[in-house]
Amino acid sequence: MRLNSLKPAPGSRKDRIRVGRGLSAGHGKTAGRGHKGQHARSGGYTKVGFEGGQMPLQRRVPKSGFRSRKSLVTAEVRLSELKYVAGDTVDLATLKAADVVPAQTRNAKIIASGSVEKALTIQGVGVTKGAREAIEKAGGTVQD
Repeated sequence: MRLNSLKPAPGSRKDRIRVGRGLSAGHGKTAGRGHKGQHARSGGYTKVGFEGGQMPLQRRVPKSGFRSRKSLVTAEVRLSELKYVAGDTVDLATLKAADVVPAQTRNAKIIASGSVEKALTIQGVGVTKGAREAIEKAGGTVQD
């Protein structure tokens, strides 16, 4: 087999229809477009997605998804990540300094994931109920 002998399988590719070439060709006169109407005209146009007046698919299907802008400035901190904070006081500034939360963070909340070993003082950061219990069990305090 050589590249110049390659051909598509017989019957896999139909010959193109030559329209508007006389009645004997079978597609003369109206060239398969029928009589009158929008699609018979040159430049016949229908809106993309138009379904003949039926409610289009993109309007029948419900909208879904949402990306909160608040999530861009809010961060969650695990209990296990508090070990990276230098010192015994944890606030937003010390979390940013330890690279636990991104620099643009305005709100942070400590969640009960992992464990905390040393006694810490939490200031100005949200704390879940389970995280509060774990911090106080380790001898730390949470200041609201």
